[in-house]
Amino acid sequence: MHDPRRGRRVAVVTGASSGIGEASARALARRGWLTVGLARRGERLERLARELDGDFEVCDVGRREDVERAAAAVLERHPAVSLLVNNAGIPGRRDFLSLEPESIEEVLRVNYLGGVWCLRAFLSGLERARPAHVVNVVSVAGTVAFPPSGPYSAAKHAQLAFSRATTAQLRRRGISVHTLNPGFIETEGFPQRTVLRSVALRRTVVGPERVAEALVRAIERDRQEMFVPAWYRVAAFAQALAPGAVSRLLASTGYRTRRP
Repeated sequence: MHDPRRGRRVAVVTGASSGIGEASARALARRGWLTVGLARRGERLERLARELDGDFEVCDVGRREDVERAAAAVLERHPAVSLLVNNAGIPGRRDFLSLEPESIEEVLRVNYLGGVWCLRAFLSGLERARPAHVVNVVSVAGTVAFPPSGPYSAAKHAQLAFSRATTAQLRRRGISVHTLNPGFIETEGFPQRTVLRSVALRRTVVGPERVAEALVRAIERDRQEMFVPAWYRVAAFAQALAPGAVSRLLASTGYRTRRP
C-alpha cells in the first residue's frame, strides 16, 4: 500500500502535548516534516498526531527505561530521525530550601537528564539520517540564576552545559546541535502571566509560537545558540559581569504564592 508520508523527514519532539512542544510540532508539520510527539499525555498526543498526519509515543523522559522503550518503538517505525527536539520540561517554582527533595530530583530528571537519555536513545536514528539536527530547548534560566526557582535554574544550567558540550562532538558525526534559550513563555505548564510577581517581568512574556519559529530558523540557518526574544542575551551578559548584583535583584522578583 502506498504510504503518502514516505519521504518526509522525521522529527521527534518531546513534550509535544502542549506549549512549546506542540507549537514546534505544528510549525515543523507546516514545513513538511513528519512529527513524532513524545509526552506523558497520550490522548493529547493522539489528537495532535491525527491532525498533523504524524505519529506519537507515550513517554516520560524523566525515566530512562521509558525513554529507551519509546525510542526503540519509534525507530522501528522510523529508522532515520532527521531532528530530535529536546523540549520536555516541568516547573519548579520554589527554592532549594523549601521545595520537596522528591520534586528537586524530578526537576533534574525531566529538565536535564531527559535530554541526555533521548539523545543517547535516538542517536542511531540521527546517524542514519545524516545530516541531522538536535535542538535543545533550554532557557534563559540556564544562563541566569533565578533564586526563587533555584532547582529549575540549576537543571537548566546543566542542560545548557550538556547542549554546548555535545555541539562540537556531534558535528563531526554529521549532527548539528542547536540551543534555544527562551525567556518567560506563557504555556499551560508555565502560566507566567499569573504566577510572576514582578509586573515588569510579566510584560516580557510571549507565546510558544515565538519559540517554535525560532526553532525552525535555528535549523534552516544553522544557528548554534539563540535567545528568544533575542534581547534576553543582555541578561546573560549581566549575570557574567555582575553575578552578585543580578542575584540580589532577581531574588525579589519571584513567584506569587497564590494565583489571583
